[in-house]
Amino acid sequence: MQARTLVPNALAVAATGVLGGLASRPAQSAWYASLKKPPYQPPRQAFPIVWPILYADIATVSASTIDELDDRGDTGARRSYIAALTANLVLNASWSWLFFTKRWLGTSAIAAGVLAVSSADLTRRAAAVRGRRAAPLALYPLWCAFAAVLSTHIWFLNRRS
Repeated sequence: MQARTLVPNALAVAATGVLGGLASRPAQSAWYASLKKPPYQPPRQAFPIVWPILYADIATVSASTIDELDDRGDTGARRSYIAALTANLVLNASWSWLFFTKRWLGTSAIAAGVLAVSSADLTRRAAAVRGRRAAPLALYPLWCAFAAVLSTHIWFLNRRS
């Protein structure tokens, strides 16, 4: 993997993490504490462990995928992958803003579902290029699918009749 590919990918992923983290600060608010949550809600300490691992996977697998597409001379697929990655990172950072800042539980549940689909598509694209070497990225759509279920359940538990 080349530094000229890894560095911009890592910076984009880090920016996503920072933006999402800024929006997640209300996770320690009275509003968040007052929400009804399902029994399978992970402890708060799980998120700062899981997300850096996923972000590292996204950055490294994506950089390797882009490098491979460069080596193949497949500029169309390279552009398409970068567009899918960019859209995915925007969706990723947006969820925290929708949930914690705007407190739009329904909208954030839908956004989590879209993020899970986008993450699965990104993984599919990487696997088509890198094969088994893209396997670490498969954790990302799995976590996003779990987040979509969790977000939807929190929305359901906190709906106003």
